Amino acid sequence: MSDRPPPTRVVIAGGGTAGWLAATALVRQLGPLVDVMLVESDEIGTVGVGESTIPTARSFHAFLGVDEAAFMSATQATFKLGIAFENWQDVGARYFHPFGTVGRSIPIADFQHFWLEARAQGFGRDYTDYSREARAAAAGRFARDANETLAYAYHLDATAYARFLRAIAEPAGVRRVEGRITRVERDGEGGDIAALHLERGERIAGDLFIDCTGFRALLIEGALETGFEDWSQWLACDRALAVQTEAVREPVPYTRAIAHRAGWRWQIPLQTRVGNGLVYAGDHMSDDEATATLLGAVEGRPLFDPRPLRFRAGMRRRAWNRNCVALGLAAGFIEPLESTSIHLVMIAVMRLIQSFPFRGGDTGALAARFNAQSAHEWAHIRDFIILHYAQTERDDSPFWKRCADMPLPDSLKERIALFVESAGAWQGQDDLFRIDSWVSVMLGQGLMPRAHHQIVRMLSPQALRESLTGLDRQIEEAIAPIPPHAAFLRSYCPAA
Repeated sequence: MSDRPPPTRVVIAGGGTAGWLAATALVRQLGPLVDVMLVESDEIGTVGVGESTIPTARSFHAFLGVDEAAFMSATQATFKLGIAFENWQDVGARYFHPFGTVGRSIPIADFQHFWLEARAQGFGRDYTDYSREARAAAAGRFARDANETLAYAYHLDATAYARFLRAIAEPAGVRRVEGRITRVERDGEGGDIAALHLERGERIAGDLFIDCTGFRALLIEGALETGFEDWSQWLACDRALAVQTEAVREPVPYTRAIAHRAGWRWQIPLQTRVGNGLVYAGDHMSDDEATATLLGAVEGRPLFDPRPLRFRAGMRRRAWNRNCVALGLAAGFIEPLESTSIHLVMIAVMRLIQSFPFRGGDTGALAARFNAQSAHEWAHIRDFIILHYAQTERDDSPFWKRCADMPLPDSLKERIALFVESAGAWQGQDDLFRIDSWVSVMLGQGLMPRAHHQIVRMLSPQALRESLTGLDRQIEEAIAPIPPHAAFLRSYCPAA
């Protein structure tokens, strides 16, 4: 007889992207060590607005052993090289936040210092023109190759993505239970969650519960009353509309984020349709006006009426409370401006597996570390999103005037002050966004440093010019043979 302890009973409340990502990862990585059950109701729809990812999704898929072409075919996915921001710095202004690196850096000085010196001397292209991803996106080109020429992520159909993951998870051992949760039972002695009670009378007991119930947060908040850290003083948008439209042109390899007078709207191209949405502040735009604004801006026939969503920016005070871990919208909400929603689920699942609370023993230290890492990453992403709103020259509406005048978190003020003073930027060990991302957005939003590192002046003007010209030529030569994005999709992963 084996002396192996029984598997840890994991109960996932809710499906959607968050629930099925967690289920798939747990069963793929921990196998017989866990008994995974997912409870969801077909009567409860999922939000499905997060149809855009960042490059970390590729690493997570590799972690799961997901076949990229099969995943992309199943989810009508397209490739993504970055985000085009329109009307953010000012009405009519545009910049691109690319994935990958921009230019070439040295250990002492990042590329922006060389670029600023060239600009002071009167030559050089726009900052992100020294990015392969930005140039390929502008040309509408994409291809995968053995040299990893381009850093990329995906646009995907979130509903189809959940189905794709379910098709992996169930054969691997995840049990799905259909039913609506009516009550969360807590242990009367210790206070942990003991079981979920379903509408039809079934009781689902477990050791670890994962809350993927969306904004309802039935477990982490409804049962455990964890508390919520509200960020609406910095992120005023509290509503969104989402609609899909027929595609009227070939998909581009980037997301569009287009600011309007009370927020912004997204355009996410899939292979046979386009995901569209409007994010707005209810204090500055009525629901009827928002609907008219969105429908007046979309291209192609809407496939259904715009679906409304109301939210509050912020996060749970603890993502892991007692024997419950919140994922996705149950953990909090940061608007999808930089496509971080799916990433936050993936990284939380990774950390949970690394610090998994197997049956027995105290897990207080595991939970404390998990919560500290989670809080840091959420605040880091929050600051990056706030930057887009706060660093603006728009004064055409009360919404944008409010954004420009609002007090900022100290952590963001420090980043802005360093950049203005010295063109300095940094990426901490647990930070998601790279130096290149911070610089791309700061410059794109019109924030110009007063000074930069003078080591760049050790290059003669001629040498600096030749260096940038050579870099420009190398990028052009690298992207010239890359096929059109749509052509590569048809050959590599046509929609199923």
